[in-house]
Amino acid sequence: MLNERKKKILQLIIEDYISTAEPVGSRSISKKHELGLSSATIRNEMSDLEDMGYLEQPHTSAGRVPSALGYRLYVDSLLSPEKITERDIDMINSWFSVKADQLDDVFKRTAKVLSQMSRNISIVRKSEEKSCQFKYIKFLPMDEARVILVLVTDTGLAENTVMAMPENASIEDFDDIAQIINNNFSGCQISDIKRETLDNLSASIFDNTFLSKYLFDALSDMQLQKRSDKVFLGGTANLFEHPEFKDMQKVRELLSMLEEEGMVKDILAVGSASGIQITIGSENKFSGIQNCSMIQATYHLGGQIVGTFAVLGPTRMQYAKVMSVIDYLHQYLHAVLTDISNKDKDR
Repeated sequence: MLNERKKKILQLIIEDYISTAEPVGSRSISKKHELGLSSATIRNEMSDLEDMGYLEQPHTSAGRVPSALGYRLYVDSLLSPEKITERDIDMINSWFSVKADQLDDVFKRTAKVLSQMSRNISIVRKSEEKSCQFKYIKFLPMDEARVILVLVTDTGLAENTVMAMPENASIEDFDDIAQIINNNFSGCQISDIKRETLDNLSASIFDNTFLSKYLFDALSDMQLQKRSDKVFLGGTANLFEHPEFKDMQKVRELLSMLEEEGMVKDILAVGSASGIQITIGSENKFSGIQNCSMIQATYHLGGQIVGTFAVLGPTRMQYAKVMSVIDYLHQYLHAVLTDISNKDKDR
């Protein structure tokens, strides 16, 4: 367990390192911050923090730098929330001062303003749902114990999944089940069919909800099929401003990854979770960004995912500032996107 003194020293080391990009020593902490502690005491605490995995000591320096574990503790419990500045608000207002009629324009501007304000790479993923209605399902016999569930939409998209048959059930029983489901959902938007509704219907047919899982998974896969996403990048040149990217091999690897749109979509996973999510170092699943941190937020409008935007940069990132900008943008864009959505409905 970390006591309050260790937490405070760790916080100051991380914030000084974020500011200077230089390893932080005990004498520096003692001189810059009024902790009422001697340099020797701070040095002992830093040694303990290193043993606990929160700090690392570069072989070329007597100072310490934060580890990924240190950054994780920092963003989870030590970081002081930062209010967005009036200057940053004015900058955002100026970027969006010209009315946009298309979602693409909004997301392009968002990518630019995020990269400019964070001095890192911005990634904005626009999620576009194509209208798609449930048409029917049918069950095809596979063997004595399994059937194939076939889901078809009004656009001709089809999704197949194999499911087990309950004991004593026949394919004729499944024909009756298909008729009940089709009567309930034919003509409904795929996105409007909820798991709870399926559970209730499955329970009324089978006295349990086993069918709803297979059907809901098929509907979810259908949603992914009809999603048409676009990716907008901003600020790739900002990489060269950070000393962490002096190694050109690292830069080439990262830039090569960002050139692959499919890879970028995978990096920026669309999540249903609200709020800001932060991944640090090895928490990122791709090796090319495991010396980076990413701060992202998924945006919803009318219950639908509209897009996800993120800042990607070195683990030595100004977390508080970036989080304040993303949080403000998240709120600011609500009015902009709602206005465009309403215009689209009126056309």
